[in-house]
Amino acid sequence: MNFIRYGLIAAIAAVSIMLIHQWTQFKDEKHAQVAVERSNQTIVDTPTYNVPEATESSHNGDVPVDRGDQQAVTLPAKLEQSRYTKVNTDVFNVVIDQHGGDIVSVSLIGHKETQGKDGKPFVLLERTAQRTYVAQSGLIGLDGTDTANGRPMFNSAKSTYSLADKDTLHVDLTYTQQGVKITKRFTFNRNQYTIGVDYLINNQSSQEWKATLYAQLKRDNSEDPGANSSGMGMKPFLGVATRTNEDKYLKFTFKKLREEEFSAKVDNGWIAIVQHYFISAWVPPKDGAFYYSTYVTKNNMNIIRFKGESATVAPGQQGKISASFYAGPKDQDTLGALAPGLDLTVDYGWLWMVAQPLFKVLVWIHNIVGNWGWSIIFLTVLIKALFFKLSAASYKSMGRMRKFSPKMQQIKEQYGDDRQKQSQAMMELYKKEKINPLGGCLPILIQMPVFISLYWVLMESVELRHAPWMFWIQDLSAMDPYYILPVLMVGTMWFQQTLNPPPPDPTQAKIMKMMPFMFGIFFLWFPAGLVLYWVVNNTLSIAQQWYITKKIESGEIT
Repeated sequence: MNFIRYGLIAAIAAVSIMLIHQWTQFKDEKHAQVAVERSNQTIVDTPTYNVPEATESSHNGDVPVDRGDQQAVTLPAKLEQSRYTKVNTDVFNVVIDQHGGDIVSVSLIGHKETQGKDGKPFVLLERTAQRTYVAQSGLIGLDGTDTANGRPMFNSAKSTYSLADKDTLHVDLTYTQQGVKITKRFTFNRNQYTIGVDYLINNQSSQEWKATLYAQLKRDNSEDPGANSSGMGMKPFLGVATRTNEDKYLKFTFKKLREEEFSAKVDNGWIAIVQHYFISAWVPPKDGAFYYSTYVTKNNMNIIRFKGESATVAPGQQGKISASFYAGPKDQDTLGALAPGLDLTVDYGWLWMVAQPLFKVLVWIHNIVGNWGWSIIFLTVLIKALFFKLSAASYKSMGRMRKFSPKMQQIKEQYGDDRQKQSQAMMELYKKEKINPLGGCLPILIQMPVFISLYWVLMESVELRHAPWMFWIQDLSAMDPYYILPVLMVGTMWFQQTLNPPPPDPTQAKIMKMMPFMFGIFFLWFPAGLVLYWVVNNTLSIAQQWYITKKIESGEIT
């Protein structure tokens, strides 16, 4: 009968795993299909004559409008045949809309939508029928180009630019405004995701020129296309982020933006939209204070922006107004060098104080071995070595419990239903033989902060996105496609339990027997890198515990 029961359990488990596998495969295929559809989307034109209402509080238009005198901008009667300027560098492809000079598309060459040689570049910014996510900038105020009457139509010498073998590329968009030549210059550098955005003002008029720089990120409420399907309940953050003079890092979900607006005057700050693995950010100049704000438009576009103080260029003089724009992976070193606190957008959760050192050590190991899978294994060995003595004390306690379990059973039978005398006799035995009844829980409690922290490191660090280990594991940040590592985890966890003394309570003993299988179900969805850590850790623990248990049973350790 037991054989039939266990056979039915095994059959149900096998069918469940096959169903999960088919569901996961379907979801991955659907994700790949959506990725291809996104990469094939064409840019959607915004209305050329965009006339927002005259105040920001209306939440209607894209452009922040200063109250007071406004100077109308005369737009061309007809658009040129192509209003888009395309820029190709070694790290990304960028499309700039000459209407306003907005960055309306950024695709990352080194980061693919889907894994494999046929994967297309990951689309971070886009303005398509499926998603709106753009970076905008302009000049507002008395002589600003962006006013209540519309935005400027710049001219571009070429429709396509390429960095090719150069180290630096300048892309100029020009606009003439009543004797003032305004050049919006985008500067691209080799191996950099940062774009310099400069307004070069050549005031050949007889009047003083005065305007204010603004820059903003605009995004709809669509889902994060870069979100990983692995994980149970720990969803990467999607929303806006910034810093203030009081707080190094503030973040707001799009839902929170609809509930409450944010505004502050900030020195040496930045604004960003954060998603899984990737980020876009505007960084104003370090000198001077800037006004930061967020709002949601009437058509449900989420906007975070900064505005500077008014800049003045005297007649016959030249001036420059600058900012930097970043669109790329959440690389901590790059972001930290770009602006203070921008590296905090790599969010490791509430255990960041544990996760951050783990990541640093993991990167250090990777620089030596060159493979993220082996780096995780060596990191596990280092963690195990760090807690070796603490784990040894726990295993000694469990080994003694295992050795004296016959005496414990004898005490239980001797005192029967007299719980008080039974507990008193057990405590005397524990004290005499130096047994800690809670010692078995200690290794798991020690591992949990490291486990959770490593989870966030694997989930949040772009370095591990699509990172292969060997054989069937080609993406350590995704779940094991064949569930081999989760099965090994269950096996090692079950074997480790056989080294532990059986709980005295029958109900507790049954629960403990089920624990490996319950954990295994959850681990089916965990990133393969995390399950690899757990399997290696269990294997090392088994070796250490088996050695100590044998020494205690032989009397070599008392």
